[in-house]
Amino acid sequence: MLDRDGTLIEDVPYNGDPEKVRPVPGARAALDRLRAAGLRLAVVTNQSGLARGYFTGEQMRAVHARVEELLGRFDAWLICPHDDADGCDCRKPAPGLVHAAARELGTTASRCVLVGDIGRDVAAALAAGAAGVLVPTPVTRPEEVAAAGWVASDLPAAVDEILRRQQAVRPATPPDDPVRTALVVRSDSAGDVLVTGPAIRAVAAGAQRVVLLCGPRGRAAADLLPGVDEIIEYPLPWIDPTPAPVDPEVMWGLTARLSAVGADQAVVFTSFHQSALPLALLLRMAGIGRIAAISDDYPGSLLDIRHRVPVGVPEPERALSLAAAAGHRLPDGDEPVLRLRRDAMASRPADLGDPGYVVLHPGSAASSRACPPDLAARIAGALTAAGHRVLVTGSADERGVTAQVAAAGGTDLGGRTDLAGLAAIVADAGAVVVGNTGPAHLAAASGVPVVSLFAPTVPFGQWGPYRVPTVRLGDAATPCRDTRAASCPVSGHPCLSGIDPDEVVDALRTLAVSGGGGGR
Repeated sequence: MLDRDGTLIEDVPYNGDPEKVRPVPGARAALDRLRAAGLRLAVVTNQSGLARGYFTGEQMRAVHARVEELLGRFDAWLICPHDDADGCDCRKPAPGLVHAAARELGTTASRCVLVGDIGRDVAAALAAGAAGVLVPTPVTRPEEVAAAGWVASDLPAAVDEILRRQQAVRPATPPDDPVRTALVVRSDSAGDVLVTGPAIRAVAAGAQRVVLLCGPRGRAAADLLPGVDEIIEYPLPWIDPTPAPVDPEVMWGLTARLSAVGADQAVVFTSFHQSALPLALLLRMAGIGRIAAISDDYPGSLLDIRHRVPVGVPEPERALSLAAAAGHRLPDGDEPVLRLRRDAMASRPADLGDPGYVVLHPGSAASSRACPPDLAARIAGALTAAGHRVLVTGSADERGVTAQVAAAGGTDLGGRTDLAGLAAIVADAGAVVVGNTGPAHLAAASGVPVVSLFAPTVPFGQWGPYRVPTVRLGDAATPCRDTRAASCPVSGHPCLSGIDPDEVVDALRTLAVSGGGGGR
């Protein structure tokens, strides 16, 4: 999907004259590359000039005919003819135009990419569950660039990366021999394990048996993943944020345990700031003969497949590209989205009422990514006043915070659920209001819309809710940006503290989540 003015053609305000149509540099060649790759193309464009009477429908269609004369045929044209004051659901940043275009193209928004030049384009894509690419122009505001998860220098560069990402998850060649047992590794927190799920399913599609090595912080999430036959739980001192000293006896024990797996292949998944090489050494010592991992550092003889991934790729796609490099892909019919084993989820407590409530999860294992309690309380009050039923969730350690927040409006579930129980609660929610933490990924795995109170300590493009309708709130340009800080490095938590609770209410409206428990 492509915006029209400023993205495909030069932006001439309220243009109704075909003679003024000028393609942006490289547009025709870039579009032809997408067509050659088998991708369907749609134009999604706000044209408020129709509502304001600046040009007629006939004049607009003449402009579009000229665009196709210069740039080739598009499979669909979706136009919003309204002005902002009309309150329609199709004018970007509302997602209606994106959903309509997806239907015209015979697909769903989560399988689409929208390229545009302003924040409205990216916001519309996210609210529909599509990927959004921002190609800035002189009219693009700096805050829009900061908030975008994917930025390209121009349209040809955007197309380059779209095609590269598409190709990256397709295996070049399968393994030489059938994989009887594959060892997959993700030793990190629950959210990290959840976003690796699609890649693990890809490995499972090509292996008879899958064994997952994870750490204690990710074990509960590992139990929820489809495709895993066995779990080995070990803390890895080069991964854990508060590691114990390296104990040689423990490392020898881990090596022996890995050797006993009898794996034909190991695929080591890591975050972009972690090294796979310490574990690769243990895997070599355990006798595993084929090891794949992402590594910018020189691996010597530790890796058979040294994979590289550019910065900025969403973590699920980053992991899927490693699985592809190791010869694995998702089977036909399995979409590259997060999924959970329904049989592993706990039953939702009956006293919570009907589905359709809003889950508000203020906490996070990293305090830099948590919502300030006073703000969360004001959000709870605003949601309740707007007619939403609010469930406030959190761990046992967060009971003080959840009690404070729920006192302003909502039911306090702090400490009442484990991860499997929280997954069941999230699955029946109309939406989840949450920061960059595990429940955001639980929501994505159940297709539940997310209002993302996203602290920019890590890139939104990598860690934002994946392929699920999302509205991002907060200041993306604060000094904590890209610091990876676990504790807030800036006084006052400015990235989130400036959020107006009414913005959350408006975000739910954008996501078509109604008050009164009506759900989606």
